[in-house]
Amino acid sequence: MDIPTAVLGLTALAQETRLRVFRELVQAGPEGLNPGALAERLGTAQATLSFHLRELRQAGLISARPDGRYIYYQADFAAVQGLLDFLLENCCAGAADPACPPPAAAGDSRCATPRDPRSA
Repeated sequence: MDIPTAVLGLTALAQETRLRVFRELVQAGPEGLNPGALAERLGTAQATLSFHLRELRQAGLISARPDGRYIYYQADFAAVQGLLDFLLENCCAGAADPACPPPAAAGDSRCATPRDPRSA
């Protein structure tokens, strides 16, 4: 991932409604949600929701899947993992330290907090 792509994803998530939409889609899993169900869960007007869904799609964080008369939106877990990997790729200056997992283990939050250099 390059910096402009990462900035696009982070910018999309740096807005309250979009972050709430994204979190709902993550919770829904691969099945996703249609805009009506999503709007109901969030208490948001569908017109407003459509704007935010478009922004998240343009950032590559969600995808849309037609199913009959409906469109279902789902989080793109691979894209999100790519963003997390990018953020953590130089974690702990690349040291092979079990307290600081490589990007493939980005779900491990132990590296999210800088360590006190006096404890090394």
